[in-house]
Amino acid sequence: MEKAYLSIQATLLVIVLVGTFFILLGYLNSKKFINNNNYIVGDRDENTFSLTASLTASALGAWILFGPASAATWGGIGAVFGYALGTAAPMLFLYNFGPKIRKEFPNGLTLTEFIKKRFGTGILKICLFLILFYLTIFLIAEVTAIAALLKYTSQVPLWVTAAITLIICLLYILRGGFKLSIITDKYQFSFIVVIILSSLFLVLGKLDIPSFEIIKKNSPNLIDKNYLPNYTAGLTFFIAVAATNLFHQGNWQRVFSAKNNRILKSSLIYSSIITFIIVFWMGYTGLLSLSLNSKVIPDLAFFDLLFYKKNAAIVIAILILSMSLTLSTIDTLINAISSLIIIDGKFVNKSLKGKEVKNKANIIIVLLSVLVFILASKGFSILYLFLLADLLCCAAVITIFYGFFNKKINTKLASYTIFIGLFSGLLFFPSQNFQSSFLVGNLISIEYFTPLISANLLFLSFAISIIIPLIIISIYSLRNSFK
Repeated sequence: MEKAYLSIQATLLVIVLVGTFFILLGYLNSKKFINNNNYIVGDRDENTFSLTASLTASALGAWILFGPASAATWGGIGAVFGYALGTAAPMLFLYNFGPKIRKEFPNGLTLTEFIKKRFGTGILKICLFLILFYLTIFLIAEVTAIAALLKYTSQVPLWVTAAITLIICLLYILRGGFKLSIITDKYQFSFIVVIILSSLFLVLGKLDIPSFEIIKKNSPNLIDKNYLPNYTAGLTFFIAVAATNLFHQGNWQRVFSAKNNRILKSSLIYSSIITFIIVFWMGYTGLLSLSLNSKVIPDLAFFDLLFYKKNAAIVIAILILSMSLTLSTIDTLINAISSLIIIDGKFVNKSLKGKEVKNKANIIIVLLSVLVFILASKGFSILYLFLLADLLCCAAVITIFYGFFNKKINTKLASYTIFIGLFSGLLFFPSQNFQSSFLVGNLISIEYFTPLISANLLFLSFAISIIIPLIIISIYSLRNSFK
């Protein structure tokens, strides 16, 4: 991590110029918003291109530069498919859920409105905590990712990047809200697609033999059908990413912003395809990078392929890509958090209502940004942060979304299943070294568990958090059917 591919001054200049572009774009396109609804979902008139671009740009944060490639180095081709499918799957789920909830709430703003109507205020508060926790962790991870990248390329201190990135985003998103996020997403989407495609040609173009042959020769276990992590890692990332993104308020804002259901469905299909291809490619670079350099740092596998020559143009392109990815995601996250405070804050604190609620929400966002700045400056593991937040949402996903259709799931049962699912999952959720968990290796010695359990703690934690609520609900529903 001591290499410097670009000077600190040049790096900061690129970052500030990219940020200034989006700030000016924001201010030139911003307008005075009439009410909070407009601030949260715009004019509900988004067309296929703007919605596709926004869904894709918002889904693809700076995490894709680290997470998929890192997972691929130990999870193999299964992790690549799992990550890509998990990122794309929420779009397909929303293909079914979105129009139904739009019909139920033609003037809807958030998923939580539906949760409150279906389960009541108690479950709303639980889900609100889970969603806000996830969005905050996502925000920390995004800022951490861009800070880690600049530290790697130019030795820029983590806190400097974290501060600049947050300030840039706050300067335009607090002014314009959702509509401004949609506008900037179009440009960010264009930058992302062009630079990702360029990386594909650059990486594959430098190889003397097909990339798959290199992987097959040097890392055959990563594509071996008998390699167990190919399956457990793939399932883990699919469950984690797919379940979590169903709770992403930014996605639901875009569902409600579509001009009609036809545009919504088309945009979700296009976005899922584009997202799958991009995340699959980023994961594939992890397989290739490890095959070319067995000592590669997993988090830096993608960059190891591109920075084999200290080409300043490539480094600058990656910086533009990373800022586009980061800003497109964190402006979505900030606006999503703000919208939940505006709509549902009153159920937690009565002072969060009235005409000044948007200003109060902005103050909370600024304070939250200070917390994000502090934690992002510490450089915690990006993948691990995501996995922790993912587990919380996994514990609730069956109860909430199955509960939309199964009216036998009442508020009391919903509370029990969410807490039991979360508690059970946390027992097996691994520590940062992925070698032990609260139950395995701490409460009970690891020698009492088979290698099948001790080597697959992450998979077990997610699977258990999903399966146990499903079992409880199934037993309850079956028992009631005989009454």
